[in-house]
Amino acid sequence: MSRTVLLIGGNSGIGLATARLLKAQGIHVLAAARSGGALEELGIPVQAFDALHPTALTLPPVLDGLVYLPGSITLKPFNRLSAEDFLNDFQVNCLGAVAAIQSALPALKAAPSASIVLFSTIAVAQGLSFHASIAAAKGAVEGLARSLAAELAPKIRVNGIAPSLTDTPLAGTLLNTDAKKEASAKRHPLQLVGEPDDVAQMVSFLLSDASKFLTGQILRPDGGLSSVRTF
Repeated sequence: MSRTVLLIGGNSGIGLATARLLKAQGIHVLAAARSGGALEELGIPVQAFDALHPTALTLPPVLDGLVYLPGSITLKPFNRLSAEDFLNDFQVNCLGAVAAIQSALPALKAAPSASIVLFSTIAVAQGLSFHASIAAAKGAVEGLARSLAAELAPKIRVNGIAPSLTDTPLAGTLLNTDAKKEASAKRHPLQLVGEPDDVAQMVSFLLSDASKFLTGQILRPDGGLSSVRTF
């Protein structure tokens, strides 16, 4: 029987790569995003969802998975970050996820087993300058993932993915020249910049029965940056 997965966001980058991969696997993909965009071009039905002002979602009776993709990159020196910066990052990354999960929870509970995938960042595990706002917000997401993994077990698994810098439109200004891409690659032990398809494969794994013994974990496709040093 085909599984049904809801993507929150997904019109570019990791989300769009995930949508393409899941459709190719025969999964019934639904989406909620600010606009139809590239998702509708793939034939995926899209309803309105704005992470800054989330509203209840109209969903089928049963969902096998939910992937929350909205994110932000607010890079400023700490003394230039405003309370509004912190609040906006927290709303988009954490409270938007809370609203989406609460709306989808009855449908997720109706599945024989279900999986929720959230997104963090390497900046939580690895201190990075100018990342205070987004690291604080994504740190909350990691805490949310672990707490929900405990509360929703055994029927619903909850895991997170914390990538390093990935070549997506969200990171466009950080990787928009060959020199910037080369410099970023050199910071990683694997000497690479992450690609959306790399992370999409990890999302697919977490949604599938191949990860049925995995919950409350934060996976780190980061080229080794958070845990490895080469000399």
